[in-house]
Amino acid sequence: MRTALRRRNLNLMRRSRFWLGASAAAVVLAVAGIAVNGLNLAVEFTGGRITEFATTAGLDVDDARAAVSEVGHPNAVVQESGDDELSVRTGHIDDDEVIRIQRALTGAGADVTKVRDELIGPSMGPELRNKAVLALGVALLAQMLYLGVRFNRAFGVSAVTAMLHDVLVVIGVFAWVGKPIDGVFLAAVLTIIGLSVNDTVVVFDRIRERWWNSTGEEFTDIANTAVLDTVPRTVNTGLGAMFILAALAVLGGDSLHDFALALLLGLVVGTYSSAFTATPLLVQLTKRWAMPRTKPAKPATVSAEPHGSGAVL
Repeated sequence: MRTALRRRNLNLMRRSRFWLGASAAAVVLAVAGIAVNGLNLAVEFTGGRITEFATTAGLDVDDARAAVSEVGHPNAVVQESGDDELSVRTGHIDDDEVIRIQRALTGAGADVTKVRDELIGPSMGPELRNKAVLALGVALLAQMLYLGVRFNRAFGVSAVTAMLHDVLVVIGVFAWVGKPIDGVFLAAVLTIIGLSVNDTVVVFDRIRERWWNSTGEEFTDIANTAVLDTVPRTVNTGLGAMFILAALAVLGGDSLHDFALALLLGLVVGTYSSAFTATPLLVQLTKRWAMPRTKPAKPATVSAEPHGSGAVL
């Protein structure tokens, strides 16, 4: 694949502003989805009602989820809470809706008796949400500082911007389609951040090595070659993860479907952003923040042996 790409002599980074425009359009579309539809916050964030039912016959939890969804609660959290017991966690509903859910479970093939019914507060309320946002900001700043030290500030800003791009696009897609934003989704977002940074650092490291070893080539050409060189590695690792996530999305049931979907979407967007968001932005930033041509010299090694000891170093 690498040979074929080089033979075609694709010069992707010469159109770096075009790729940045496409990424900016994706972010605008994602933010529009959040603004227009809002976020479908799950029970963890909004609070609601939890009802526990005892069943006389073993009722499959997937059948129970399907029954509850059919009566108007597709985002309800249906779980096994004990032997022959199911808990159904929904948003704020009245007693009539609880009766409808009970009848739906009965119609799914089991005699159902309500054993617990109580209102619950949001387990991830405003305070925890604020702390989550603060933690995300601190994490992004730490990533930027690390990349700034590991590379330089242009690399750090580019990588963190691409990371934000990936997170916003995934959240925007979930907003447009009305998927719930819950604790499982937050776990997926944190995983997406790791995937995005990992791919970006691989590309950036190749760019830096080629830049230090270059003999007068332009930075744009070096960045373009580095992107083409890392495509086979990105495709191989990406396909391996996609196979696993596709299996989870198809075979994992409703409880894992949204998690796998978010990761699958994040993997695709993160792979794209490493080549077509982070690298084009780096090309533009290095026009303002020049990158040194030479590799920084390593500090001299000081021997711990005393003078005249006769040690051979």
